[in-house]
Amino acid sequence: MENILDQAYSADNFRQQGHALIDMMADYLERTTSEKNKEKTIQWQPPTDQLATWQEDAQQPLADPLELFQDAIARSIHLHNPRYMGHQTTPPLPVTVLSSAVSALLNQGQAVYEMGMVGNSLEKIMSEYLARKLGFGSEASGFLTSGGSLGNLTALLAARAAVSNVWNEGHQEGQRWAVLVSEEAHYCIDRAARIMGLGTEGIIKVPVNERYQMRTDQLEQYYQQAISEGKQVLCVVGCACTTSTGSYDNLEAIAAFCQKYNLWFHVDGAHGAPAAFSPKYKHLVKGIEQADSVVVDYHKMMMTPSLSTAVIFKRSGDSYKTFAQRAQYLWAEQPGEEEWYNGGKRSVECTKNMSILNVYTILRTYGETIFRENIDRLYGLATTFAAQVRTNPAFELAYEPECNIVCLRYLTECDTNSFNQQIRQLLLEEGDFFIVQTILKGQTYLRVSLMNPLTTERELQELLGNIEQKAAYLLAHSH
Repeated sequence: MENILDQAYSADNFRQQGHALIDMMADYLERTTSEKNKEKTIQWQPPTDQLATWQEDAQQPLADPLELFQDAIARSIHLHNPRYMGHQTTPPLPVTVLSSAVSALLNQGQAVYEMGMVGNSLEKIMSEYLARKLGFGSEASGFLTSGGSLGNLTALLAARAAVSNVWNEGHQEGQRWAVLVSEEAHYCIDRAARIMGLGTEGIIKVPVNERYQMRTDQLEQYYQQAISEGKQVLCVVGCACTTSTGSYDNLEAIAAFCQKYNLWFHVDGAHGAPAAFSPKYKHLVKGIEQADSVVVDYHKMMMTPSLSTAVIFKRSGDSYKTFAQRAQYLWAEQPGEEEWYNGGKRSVECTKNMSILNVYTILRTYGETIFRENIDRLYGLATTFAAQVRTNPAFELAYEPECNIVCLRYLTECDTNSFNQQIRQLLLEEGDFFIVQTILKGQTYLRVSLMNPLTTERELQELLGNIEQKAAYLLAHSH
């Protein structure tokens, strides 16, 4: 009798299950993207109920893994549904599901060349390709990390390595590092600074203007204040764009400031840097080519599965200074040598997924035009949606959107913050639409991220109508 281990590696079983799974996923894709789609975007369950469901499932025998996959699909949020307008996660292109399967099967680590011959080569090609699109010169290059949080931490560590030897000597007594960043920056910048030991005092948040962009005219004031307090500013972080509002900082102004004081200039372009692919919107990232480092999430506006983040350095050599160390069981060469083919020399990660195959597959299959079309469609859709909101007296628009993120709220004489939170909760529980919420200057707004290129004006109009229905319900039951 064949043992379980040998059976688990059976190519015939895999072929049979694989064909069935592709059919299942194709059916799911067809259902969720069809114009006749009536499925909910999310089947909402409170955390305790969801946990109980899976705890019960874990106790049952499983005859066919396809049953498990079907259940997981049914109970998950459906990003490909045109009514998904929530978090900044893309509905991945179907071809990347196939490339992800290949990557999972091969299971290549990338710390050393022999374990990542393909992955390290593709990372070099694609990071330099992206660097050219962002406007960098021939010295620029980079690599991939697992997500924007790790990417931004890596860049800030590089900024520190450029002016100190903390990596080898540790923090010196009396040494107080700091970073300047917009108060609207993603929380991972704050977290990265804390991980580096900068503490609360080392995170200097510069106020934003009415469009939620960094007040670059106040950089001098905050910088001089830091110096007077005995701090050494490592870098200034520009947002392209902010998470809550999708606002682009004035990157040219930040670059000029950094050049004045010889500071590292980092751009968190996780969401918005791919605007560089669009002739219509690339002005939003003007000045990004002057940055010392840039982070770009392929899994946001470039339609790949999570997690896949490029860290681009203006000077490729800077990327090797951050984690220079010996590991004789991995590298025979000296730790300081610049070896693009040994990925572990530049990254926090040793073993990591070959996610670069996903974006490389998109580029080889469809060309870079698909990135431009995605930016143009989604950014343009946000402009259309903002116009719909602006002409409806029941709503207030928080600002004029620059990208595909729109913040709005329903106007009421009740507690507006609580009222909009209740609207969002009702939308969540109903499950037809999925949006999120954010707080801007102490006020709660409904936040719509248009990540799905299959969303149309029709769904946006339906969303506003649905919100008005929820508001009417709340008002009718408020007494």
